Amino acid sequence: MYTPITAMLGCEFPVLAFSHCRDVVAAVSKAGGFGVLGAVAHTPDQLEVDLAWIDAEVGGRPYGVDLLLPQKYVGADQGGLDRDGLRQLLPPEHRDFVDDILARYGVPALPDDERPKGMNLSVSPDGYEPLLDVAFAHPIGLIASALGPPPADVVERAGSIGVKVAALAGTTAHAVKHAEAGADIIIAQGSEAGGHTGEVGTMVLVPEVVDAVAPIPVLAAGGIAHGRHMAAAMALGAAGVWTGSVWLTTAEAETEPTVKEKFLAASSSDTIRSRSITGKPARMLRTPWTDEWERPDGPGTLPMPLQPLLVGPALQRINRSANTAGSGAEQLATYFVGQVVGSIDTVRPANRVVLEMVEGFIDSITALSSHLDV
Repeated sequence: MYTPITAMLGCEFPVLAFSHCRDVVAAVSKAGGFGVLGAVAHTPDQLEVDLAWIDAEVGGRPYGVDLLLPQKYVGADQGGLDRDGLRQLLPPEHRDFVDDILARYGVPALPDDERPKGMNLSVSPDGYEPLLDVAFAHPIGLIASALGPPPADVVERAGSIGVKVAALAGTTAHAVKHAEAGADIIIAQGSEAGGHTGEVGTMVLVPEVVDAVAPIPVLAAGGIAHGRHMAAAMALGAAGVWTGSVWLTTAEAETEPTVKEKFLAASSSDTIRSRSITGKPARMLRTPWTDEWERPDGPGTLPMPLQPLLVGPALQRINRSANTAGSGAEQLATYFVGQVVGSIDTVRPANRVVLEMVEGFIDSITALSSHLDV
C-alpha cells in the first residue's frame, strides 16, 4: 500500500500500533505495520533494554516511541517536582479513600519482599528528556507526543536526525496547535479511543482535522480494530490509522490475564472516561474501581501526576491478586481500552491482526467499488 504515511515512515501498511508491550511492537513492525512503544512508564534503563531487544527483533524494520509531553501538570511551573516533593502534596483524605476501597474489597497487602510502587509517569522535562536520550540513540523512525504539542526542542532534535514527530489531538484546535509546533503527523483521536481522549467522535473529528492541517498527513484513531474501520478512516481523508485497543488481547500482549478475559467478554458499552488512574480523562473498562471514584461523597481525583502517584501502589496490589476468582481484586481490576473492545472476542497473534486488517480493508474497498455504475 502507498499513502503519505507509508512513504514517510517506510512501512508496508499504514497501520500504526501503540502498545506498552515490546513483543507487540516488534510483531507489528515485522508484519509490515509500524509498532510504537508506549514508554512513559519506563525508566531510562528499562527503555534501553526494550529498544535494544526491538532492534534485534525487527531486523531494520521501522518502529517508534510514544511519550507524554503535557504542558499542564502539577509542578510544571517549577520545572517538575521529584517524587518526594509530589508525595508531600497527596492529601490525607485521598490516601484514606484509597485505603478504604482496598479494605472493603478485601485486597491483600503486598508480600514483605515486594516494595509498593507509585506509577512512574515521566511527564516533566526532567523525566522525559532522559527517555528521549535513550530513544534517539536507537534507529527509531517516530517520536509521538500523546499529550500536548511537541516541544520545540524535541521537534528540532528529532528533525536533525531524521525522526518524524507525531502528536495526538482530540479537537481540531489542538490539531492546529500541533501543526504550528512542527509535528510531521497529526493523530486525530476520537472519544471512542482507549486511554487519554477527548469528547469528539472519530467520524466527526477526522475530516475536520484533515481539512484544518492539510497537507500534513493525518492518522485516524479511536474505534479502529478491523479492516472496515480502516476503510472508513481512509474514506474520511486519513492517510492511515493509529490503533491501540485491538493489541491488548493479542497473544503477545502483557495485559493482566484477568483484565484480558474481561476485555474479551466486554461490550462496547462497558467503558468509561475516568480520571481515576492518571488524573486526566482516559477511557478504560468500567469496574467497581472507576465507580468508586465517581461517588458523590468521594474526594474526587487529583491532577496529573499526583493521581498516578496516589493509586499506583493500590493498583499494584489489585493486579497482584486479581487472578483469584471471585475476589474483590478481580472485581476492581481495570485497564485502558476503547469502545471497540465490544468487537474483540478472540486472542490472535499480532501479525495476524495486521494481515486481517489489511485484508478486511481491501475487501471493504472492493465491496464499495461494486456499488459504482461505471
